[in-house]
Parts: sequence; structure tokens; C-alpha cells
Amino acid sequence: MTECPVCFRHCRIKDGALGFCGARTAENGKTKAYNYGRITSMAIDPIEKKPLARFYPGSRILSVGSFGCNLRCPFCQNHEITWSEAAKRFAKTAENWTPEELAFLAGQTKERGNIGIAFTYNEPLIGYEFVRDTAQLLKMKNPGLKAVMVTNGTAELPVLQELTPVIDAMNIDLKGFTDHYYRDVLDGNRQQVMMFIQEAVKHCHVELTTLIVPGENDSEEEMRELSAWVKTLKNPDGKSVPLHISRFFPRFHMMDRTATDVKAVYRLVEIAREKLEYVYTGNV
Repeated sequence: MTECPVCFRHCRIKDGALGFCGARTAENGKTKAYNYGRITSMAIDPIEKKPLARFYPGSRILSVGSFGCNLRCPFCQNHEITWSEAAKRFAKTAENWTPEELAFLAGQTKERGNIGIAFTYNEPLIGYEFVRDTAQLLKMKNPGLKAVMVTNGTAELPVLQELTPVIDAMNIDLKGFTDHYYRDVLDGNRQQVMMFIQEAVKHCHVELTTLIVPGENDSEEEMRELSAWVKTLKNPDGKSVPLHISRFFPRFHMMDRTATDVKAVYRLVEIAREKLEYVYTGNV
């Protein structure tokens, strides 16, 4: 049995087996990314779709995803490649890409307005080795192109330290601001995410996203506490960290809820703006 060092779970994995995330395995007493280079999704997206509002606005970025996730959000919009039964099937049919091939493709698509590579769709941190290797080659072969991550921030700081030299921007989910919500709804760890965010802002441009789920993380009090904490953060350029407040729609295992009321989203945005300089709406 080998202990995985990536996130708070510290899964003990038998050689050839998979950890909780479905994307890490063990071999000869060491853990590694089972999903290394195995791509399930690829598109050239507007940078605002990540969402990143204050990082090269108006540009486009080659966006790639693999499979697996170390959280269990019941409303996951990408559940087909994260933790559903479908994700297990995608794991068997994913296309194999090398870091060299992906870095080359990013360079070839500059003429289409591409500014780099975004690691997104599933959780990139569980396969951080591929992110690191690809981002390194991207910068080596295509100076000026950017590497971006869209992540839940559920990883130990040594994993982040492997990535900070080569990542230019992140959008990190701060899914709520109570331990109950993270633990009982998402099967996650809020304290680890907060520590990850606090360290990430020291190294690259960071924006945060909070999806408002009715009856779970939609109170005005929670938004006041969340935005007060975000106010303590500064990006490397000294500017405030932007917060995206997004509207929930019924998905996956949470079809029993209605979509978040638009007025409720705008009210929470107003509250966040009492503390924060940059607050954006999503899905409204």
C-alpha cells in the first residue's frame, strides 16, 4: 500500500489500483497519475469561460481536460468525466497526448487567437505531473504563451509548489464558507482549499468562483463572511482577487433543487461588493 500525497485524503493505494479520485494509481511503491496525458475534452474557449475576467480579457485559450476528481459535488456539470459511471468509461477511451504534442498544438493555434493552455473540465491537480510537464514545455517552445488552471484547490501545498513556477493564472472554486457544506455536501475540506488559495495568490493571478446552491450556501451571512476573507487576499500585482458568483442549475444528483433565483444572486453580489472591488455574476 502506498500513500498518495496529493490531497487531504491521503489514499492508501495498492499497486495497480486507483485512489478515491479515480485518476491516481500506485506502482512499485510510488503513486503516479493514472490519467497522465489522457485527454477526454478539448476546445478553444473564451478566457471569460474559465471564468477569468481580469486575465487577458477578450482572448481565447486552448482548454483541455482528462478524467477524475477528488471531490463529490452532487451538482457537477462535468460529471461525465469526473466521478460518474460514465467517467469510468471515458477513462478507458481517452486519447493519449504527450506534453510535446499539446505544447505544439498550442503554438499552432496562436493564429486563432489562442494565448496558451488551460487545464480544466475535470480536476487538474490530481494529474498535476502532466500539468507541470506540459506547462514547462509550453513556455520553453512558445515563449509568451500562458498556462492556466481551473481547479477546486483541494491539494497539499507541495503539489502547488510544483506548479507555481509554470502557472500564470488560476480560477479556484471557493464553493462555500462553512465546514459543514464542504464536508457533508462536497466530501471535501474547506481548510485545505483556503490554505491553497492563500499560497496561490503569492505566485500567480487568481480569481475565485462560488456557485450559489439554494438552501446550502446562499445565506447573506455566509456571503459576508466569505467576501470579508477574500478581501484579505491580494494578487501578485497588488490588486484585489476577483470573485465570480454563479447561479446553480439542477444537475446530476441534485435535480431536486430549482435553479438559484436570479434576484438572490444579484443580492449576494451586492453584499460581496460591500467588501470587494471585483465581483462578477455567472450563469444569469
